[in-house]
Amino acid sequence: MKRLTVPIALAALFCLALGGAAVAQDSGAAVTQEADALAKAAQNPLASLVTLPLQANYNLGTGPYDRTFFNLNVQPVVPIAGEKWNVITRTIIPLNSVPTGQTDSTFGVGDTTLQLLFSPAKASSFTWGLGPVFGLPTASNPEILGSGKWGLGPAGVVFFQTGRWTMGGLVSNTWSVAGADDRDAYNRFVLQWFLNYNFGGGWAVGSVPIVTADWKAESGQRWTIPWGLQVSKITRIAGQPVNLLAGYYWNSTHPDGGAESQVRLQLNFMFPNK
Repeated sequence: MKRLTVPIALAALFCLALGGAAVAQDSGAAVTQEADALAKAAQNPLASLVTLPLQANYNLGTGPYDRTFFNLNVQPVVPIAGEKWNVITRTIIPLNSVPTGQTDSTFGVGDTTLQLLFSPAKASSFTWGLGPVFGLPTASNPEILGSGKWGLGPAGVVFFQTGRWTMGGLVSNTWSVAGADDRDAYNRFVLQWFLNYNFGGGWAVGSVPIVTADWKAESGQRWTIPWGLQVSKITRIAGQPVNLLAGYYWNSTHPDGGAESQVRLQLNFMFPNK
């Protein structure tokens, strides 16, 4: 069943993309230019538009029973414009279904991550941002779905665009600084590098793996390093611009019990400035 998940999920998303494109038949130069601009904006962590990505991750081959750990990230991005500096707020609210045992699972809200990135307001093909990252203990079931700790650390991002290519990376490290005394402290590293090629008409292919490290874990159990590809398409659903995305990533390195691979599906609602 696990092997069928990838082609079925990809086929479903591509059908949705083509269906959405069929609804928006008013093709033309202006529509194509808008789609191309939105595609590149969707790939830019510092873009000056509000977005609401809903990212579903099927983490396959998890735990001793080779089960699927499902994660839905609700990730609103809200930029606050200034004369010299913009502040981009990036929030990740996870809804998780964590396998417990051979057949049971625990579902609920996990811990929230909040990033505040300060970036130059002047538009450029190369841009960057720096700021703090906060770990908020919002888990509905702290024992299984959360850390029980508050976290704090630095975050940074760089973005470069040249022709049809976009590339860059988003990096952060979070340390637990307060919270329940009976819970373990954490020290977590996250690197999300990205490389995308835009074909035109809102279509793009790229790689956006999320590399993580748990510095508190034993040597050999710290890193998760994925490799893979994803395809995305800008279209409209009921007049609303959206970016549809499907990807597959294989973890060449992961801790014992960690996922072997991941199917990623995303529906990103985009709200361009009028």
